[in-house]
Amino acid sequence: MSAKTTVGIVQMCANADVEANLDSTLSLVSGAADAGARVVLVPEAFAFIGRERDRAEWLERLPEPNSTDAQGPILERCAETARTTGSHLVLGGFPEQAPDGRAYNTCVHLTPDGVVAAAYRKIHLFDVDLADGTRLAESRGTAAGDRAVITETPFGPLGLTVCYDVRFPLLYQALADQGAMAIAVPSAFTRTTGRDHWHVLLRARAIECQCYILAPAQHGDHGHRGRQSYGHGLVVDPWGDVVAECEGGDGFALADIDPARVAEVRAQLPSLANRGRFQ
Repeated sequence: MSAKTTVGIVQMCANADVEANLDSTLSLVSGAADAGARVVLVPEAFAFIGRERDRAEWLERLPEPNSTDAQGPILERCAETARTTGSHLVLGGFPEQAPDGRAYNTCVHLTPDGVVAAAYRKIHLFDVDLADGTRLAESRGTAAGDRAVITETPFGPLGLTVCYDVRFPLLYQALADQGAMAIAVPSAFTRTTGRDHWHVLLRARAIECQCYILAPAQHGDHGHRGRQSYGHGLVVDPWGDVVAECEGGDGFALADIDPARVAEVRAQLPSLANRGRFQ
C-alpha cells in the first residue's frame, strides 16, 4: 500500500566530465538516502552536458523494464548506488541510445535492487533562441518519445516527465488521470527562463493536477557555449505550496510525500472531477 514517504531531490552542476558528474551525483544521492529519503531524484543531464559528438560515446541502451540484462557503465554505477542505499532512484535525463543514432532524453526509475522499473522518453524537445543569445536545438541530437509513463513507488504512482515538458499541461493532466500522486520534473532549466517561469510553472502543474511536483535541478555554469542553469530544485505540494527548495549550489532537499494530502486536496477542491467537455 502507498504510504507517507520521504523523498530527496538533488541539485548539481554537470559538465562534460562524465566520471566527475557521476561521482558528484551519486554522492548526493547517498547523502539524501542517509538523511532518510526512500526515493531520490536527480536532474536532467546528470551525467553529461557538453558537445553532442562527445556525448555520443557515452550513450547506452537500456534493458527492458524489470530485466536483469547487462547494463552500460553509467547505468551500472547508478544501479549499484540504488542497491547500496536501498533507495528508489529516478535518473532525470539518462543518455539512452535511440535507434536512429541520436539519443533519447530518458527519465529512468531504478528500484532498490537496481532494476529498471520504468523509462520515460522526453516528448517535448527544447528548440529555442533566447534573447540572451542562448541557442538550444535539442531535436538535432535527441529523438522524441511518444508515451506517458507512470511507475510505482512507496508513496504510490509517480508520473515521469523531463524539464521542457512542464510547459505542456495536457501531459501532466493525463498523468494525474492515470493516478499519479506525484510527478517528477527533473530539469536543466535555463537561467534566463528560470528567473521568470520556473516557480510559476511548477506550482501551476501542482495546482492543476492536485499532486506533488518533484523537480531536481541543474544549477550554475556548465562550461559549454555559455549554458547556465537556474537551480532552485523544488518540491511543491498539491495545494501549490513550495515545501522544499535547494537555494544554491550542490546539495539536496527532503520532503514528505503524503497520499492522504493528495486525497484531502482533491476532495476539498474537486477540480479534476469537475472538468467539463468542450469542442
